[in-house]
Amino acid sequence: MNQHTFDTLEFKQIKETIATHALTKEGKAKIGCLTPSSNKRQIEAWLDEVSEAVEILKKSASVPVHGLDGMEHLLSNLNKGAPLRVDLFTKLYDFLDCCGKMRRFMNDKTYFAPRVSAYIDAIEELPDLAGEIIRCIRNGRVDDYASKELLKIRKQITIQEERLKDKTMQLVRSNKYKTYLQEHVVSQRNGRYVIPIKKEYRTKIKGTVLDTSASGSTLFIEPEEIAIFQDQLTWLLNDEEIEVQKVLSYLTGLVEEKEAQIRTAIETMVHYDFLFAKAKYCRSINGAKVNINDSGEIELIDAHHPLLGEKAVPLSLKLGGEQQALVITGPNTGGKTVTIKTVGLLTLMTQCGLHIPASPESNLSIFERILVDIGDGQSISENLSTFSSRIVNIIDILKETNSRTLVLLDELGSGTDPGEGMGLATAILETLYEKGATIFATTHYSEIKEFAETHPGFLNGSMEFDITTLSPTYRLMMGRGGESQAFAIALKLGIHPKIIERAHAVTYKEVKQYSVDVSDAWKLKELEKQVIVNKYKDRKRQESPDSRVPVYRQGDNVKISPTNEFGIIYTGPDQMGNYLVQVKGEKQSINHKRLSLYIAANELYPDDYDFDIIFQTKENRKKNKILTKRHDDTITIHFEE
Repeated sequence: MNQHTFDTLEFKQIKETIATHALTKEGKAKIGCLTPSSNKRQIEAWLDEVSEAVEILKKSASVPVHGLDGMEHLLSNLNKGAPLRVDLFTKLYDFLDCCGKMRRFMNDKTYFAPRVSAYIDAIEELPDLAGEIIRCIRNGRVDDYASKELLKIRKQITIQEERLKDKTMQLVRSNKYKTYLQEHVVSQRNGRYVIPIKKEYRTKIKGTVLDTSASGSTLFIEPEEIAIFQDQLTWLLNDEEIEVQKVLSYLTGLVEEKEAQIRTAIETMVHYDFLFAKAKYCRSINGAKVNINDSGEIELIDAHHPLLGEKAVPLSLKLGGEQQALVITGPNTGGKTVTIKTVGLLTLMTQCGLHIPASPESNLSIFERILVDIGDGQSISENLSTFSSRIVNIIDILKETNSRTLVLLDELGSGTDPGEGMGLATAILETLYEKGATIFATTHYSEIKEFAETHPGFLNGSMEFDITTLSPTYRLMMGRGGESQAFAIALKLGIHPKIIERAHAVTYKEVKQYSVDVSDAWKLKELEKQVIVNKYKDRKRQESPDSRVPVYRQGDNVKISPTNEFGIIYTGPDQMGNYLVQVKGEKQSINHKRLSLYIAANELYPDDYDFDIIFQTKENRKKNKILTKRHDDTITIHFEE
């Protein structure tokens, strides 16, 4: 499979939709890496997995898949010689608790989901680790009772803080400082207690200035009377931090001992999230597990394009055995492209282990490659580049195709001469068939429809068109090519039967009578107006306005198609209607059909403007100026033509 196939068949949108059902970022990331397999046994295992997961969701839609947040970061910080942070231990405990819930959730699912429920056995219970984490970590911090030493230190810190507060409050209330205080409050700066002193009394207080107010009128001073208490508290806080790191290092060691089990548990929970996201998506599209084979047989029954939902018309088709190529004809917007896209996308989804919106009796083949060439509907002016790019893509398809390849071709050979395009399309289809590919192709060429009718291994199909309502039904009709509806539509819309008869003769080289069921005299009169011959039919036809050569003056600014460049008229036109146009300093001969007036010369330049300034080189202008004054045999001027 290649990226072009995934993009064209819109498989990325399918994965994005599945990802919305995942509960963890790890599960979403795994869905983003979802790729098809060509191994039949693996695909069958995937499909069975999803089937069991769907059954589980029918019994209980709430699957305890969560708690993975932070696990990737935790694993990346193991064995680095540093203890894990407190928050990571909290997340690990939540994850272990989630694993326990999943184990209990799967207890009663063994009977109808043996494969999926068995995955829980890969997750080892770690009660000792979980118990130590919850004993040592509480409320987002290392608990006082994590160790005896930590409990002792924190009690001392509490006592020391009380002493410090009391001493500070005594200073604030004392008469000694009453005059100097800005206000009777105690605050902290960098974890140390300070009192607000008026700036002018700085020399009256012994202590350290730790901060200043915004106006500068207040100094926040740590008095020397409480400095000793502050230092003692700081030493205790340092002792606390050392003991906290010891506890964290101890817990980190326990986690590192169980790293392998934790990794396995994480992988299993991610797979559960991935699996149930696929199952939820399959339920949302009413998907079914279909049969698979590796013999090239394709049978779709009541299939829908998953991105169109219920509004899509059901698609049923069968291909296989002696017939390995289907050529689909029909009107534009009739559903041909959607049909082959549906086949390709449903095949991709099945090979990714997904249920598809089709009848369970459907049968899809496994392919090593799905190669597509589906046009993008570019405009007529871009047909050349579109045709070239598609041929480059076809070359790659021809190189990569083998007997286990599904090839989807939309409007093969379009964008060029119809005769040559038809011949090229036929030759490409023959070659792909000889290489053993399974082919779905859409076309407008009636010759390819005739080729499919006579060529062994090819089958015709057509998109049904309701001539009564003049609209497509989007239903695929197998076994016969679609008849051209252009004449029937034109006749129904009011084109005169004689014109249709002439068109039929030109197209099919045969005579066929057409008629309309019109009895109203006024309508018949209006119809006949289309074919009444002009009494001046022998008058000499006037020259078509398109065949006349427009007149451009020197200096006119013109736009050149299809490059959309701008140039200035120099001379012309010649007998062939070509003008000499200066474009980016170079003179080019360009046919008038490619030119259109942008700005007239009389709007850009005065009447006496010297155009030599634009069209002649500086050297030629100097020489010409000299020759206007005197004759000089040594001077030669070369003019560009």
